[in-house]
Amino acid sequence: MIETLAISEASQHFLNLEERYGAHNYHPLPVVLARGKGVHVWDVDGRRYFDFLSGYSAINQGHCHPRIIAALKEQAEQLTLTSRAFYNNLLGEFEEYITKLLGYDKVLPMNAGVEAVETALKLARRWGYDKKGIPDQKAKIIVCSGNFHGRTLNVISFSSDPDSRNGFGPYMPGYEIIPYNNLDALHRAVTDPHVAGFLVEPIQGEAGVMVPDDGYLAQAATLCKEAGVLFIADEIQTGLCRTGMMLACDHEGVRPDILILGKALSGGALPVSAVLADDDIMLCIRPGEHGSTYGGNPLACKVAITALQVLQDEMMAENAALQGEYFRQQLRAIDHSHISIVRGKGLLNAIVIDHPHKDAAWELCLKLRDFGLLAKPTHGHIIRLAPPLLITRAEIDEALAIIRTSLQHFA
Repeated sequence: MIETLAISEASQHFLNLEERYGAHNYHPLPVVLARGKGVHVWDVDGRRYFDFLSGYSAINQGHCHPRIIAALKEQAEQLTLTSRAFYNNLLGEFEEYITKLLGYDKVLPMNAGVEAVETALKLARRWGYDKKGIPDQKAKIIVCSGNFHGRTLNVISFSSDPDSRNGFGPYMPGYEIIPYNNLDALHRAVTDPHVAGFLVEPIQGEAGVMVPDDGYLAQAATLCKEAGVLFIADEIQTGLCRTGMMLACDHEGVRPDILILGKALSGGALPVSAVLADDDIMLCIRPGEHGSTYGGNPLACKVAITALQVLQDEMMAENAALQGEYFRQQLRAIDHSHISIVRGKGLLNAIVIDHPHKDAAWELCLKLRDFGLLAKPTHGHIIRLAPPLLITRAEIDEALAIIRTSLQHFA
């Protein structure tokens, strides 16, 4: 459809290494990155790009934020890991900081986002048995179609994505899938007395930035409360200022019973995730029943405190709201026959490509790359556009110019 720049010899060397020695479990855009700063990354040939994926929103604070990197270096020279076999001098500080910031009694720190999801699900089941009185082995969790909560065997058991699920069975029982953004379906589901929790993304990111109707989250939380079901919010991608508030649930004044965080909790420096809940829920898990060698390590704690402070000090939620609204307005003003929908909240946005060619979104991303902007398709025809939250109006305008130019070469 459209011609793209040739891959340089230097880049091809690294592509060949991954092809030869790495597992083929990803299909990356052919660009080899070597450096990042703020909203930009540079490839091995020195070409600069806007990063409009932000590590799937792990880099909300921008690449290599100097305060976060300084904290990382300082702590790395002191103590990196003790395991939870011993106390360390930073875990308690992190626990106090994040629970007071977000208004919960307790936090359970983990590493990868999917570990936090698994933790929240174990916690909900145990609460269901201990507090709700669900018979042993009968607890159920309600989830939504189109969800993405990770790719462990348990989590893919309730995925509706065939690429994540097919060929990996048998699957874990105990889950019921209902339509996303459908309160009637949720109301019917939570009437089952065996339901312990409802796991939901406030905005479905991997599904293509699917934004629910206004009031959906608030009404869903009310339905859960009335039925004695835990409202579990997976804010791994939507949280930490990405949508224009600290949490996406904040837009509707919803306080989840269990809150799941990850990604930008370290500003992209290392894997850090967390599950927050009040004592009545969190203390259902007792010593020896859950844990992680690296969870709550002092290096992660130091970095996470700094990453959270940077978000607040630099007013990144406010900037995400302001620049995101402007960005969507400008995208919607683009008159192009193959853009059918622009949607999003804050700086989590997407354009839906309507084109007869099944690889059209991929080819448009290649053209965006050629002109200096990196993005990636999801579900074949949707392109997420999610830059770091420190992006300025001038940089938004520069990125919009790249998008317009790329679309001129897209037929």
